[in-house]
Amino acid sequence: MEAASTESIPVVDLADLRSEGGPERAAAALRRAFGEFGLVYVQNHGVDTEVLERFYDDWVELTQRSEEEKRSWARADVWYQRGWTPPNTEQAVVAGGQPDFKECYFAAPMALDERCRLMFPEIYAENSWPQGADRFRDDYLALGKAVHEVGMDLLRGCASALDLPSDIFSAATEGGPHVTRALRYLALDDQQVGTSILWGEEHTDFNLLTLLPGGRFYDPAGKRCERPDAASGLYLRARATAEHPKGRMVHGKPPAGCLVAQVGQQLEILTGGVFQATPHVITPPKQPGYTRTALAHFIHLHSERRLFPHDRFLSEETILAYGPPVLAGTYGLKTLVDIGLAPKTALNKLGYHHYDRLADARS
Repeated sequence: MEAASTESIPVVDLADLRSEGGPERAAAALRRAFGEFGLVYVQNHGVDTEVLERFYDDWVELTQRSEEEKRSWARADVWYQRGWTPPNTEQAVVAGGQPDFKECYFAAPMALDERCRLMFPEIYAENSWPQGADRFRDDYLALGKAVHEVGMDLLRGCASALDLPSDIFSAATEGGPHVTRALRYLALDDQQVGTSILWGEEHTDFNLLTLLPGGRFYDPAGKRCERPDAASGLYLRARATAEHPKGRMVHGKPPAGCLVAQVGQQLEILTGGVFQATPHVITPPKQPGYTRTALAHFIHLHSERRLFPHDRFLSEETILAYGPPVLAGTYGLKTLVDIGLAPKTALNKLGYHHYDRLADARS
């Protein structure tokens, strides 16, 4: 990996977004953070860290159950958008061929649009849960909802930072296919440490905004521990400049107690690239036996929303970069095919149904 910069990523105080005198401070932080890094640290977010710690311990316990039981939670029929995702299932769009070294669990914490369920049944599927894991379920949904509200505040802050109507982004998410993902990055053994294996290949998120309230490391004995080495973790590729035409790599180390928010491709498109969906990679420790848990909440546009730069950001350059417009649901479906979760035949959903009806009639 390229040498990483130690440059500081901005911190936004959520209290500023909710106070009388602070929104401009927050807007300035968001303009720089999302414009240059595609990522911001958020303090005073209000997410209950005790519930988060308890949730991670319960999640680790579930991952230690038998392979047979865990596979009964897997939902290949809905492209793993609910329930358990086995290790080595998902691959980044531009990855080098290595699936991500993790296992996951997906659930939707917010109410979903019933009409979209007819068009995108896999993406708008009902939640499913392991038996005898009521606390895991309840904490999962509570955390997802709490982090979602942080995201709504940030989206309103983004609108203000760009001098747009305050609800222009947040209102477009109502009823969307928001999903929360519990992750457990797998331990490397002696032979795997120091090789090309990554916890997460370099990629950009395809949704609107991603929020991560902080992960936890576990040592080889399964006990919570501090980060085992200073070099592992999140690295992001900042915006390209004349000095750094490929973008400089920055090691993401949020201050204690901060939540991380990342720009997704949908937000980049809507802003015509003013905000950037930053490529990022997760590197494992340089010591064997360590695992890490994380929680990620993905906020999406409603699937019927048009995905194209807002009028303020339209130019020949942005039209060429982000056109032609598509629906957010179409964009998401295509991405799920590209990362190997949905089969290529899923693209047939984008065709015209009357073709089949005419073929049936003629036969």
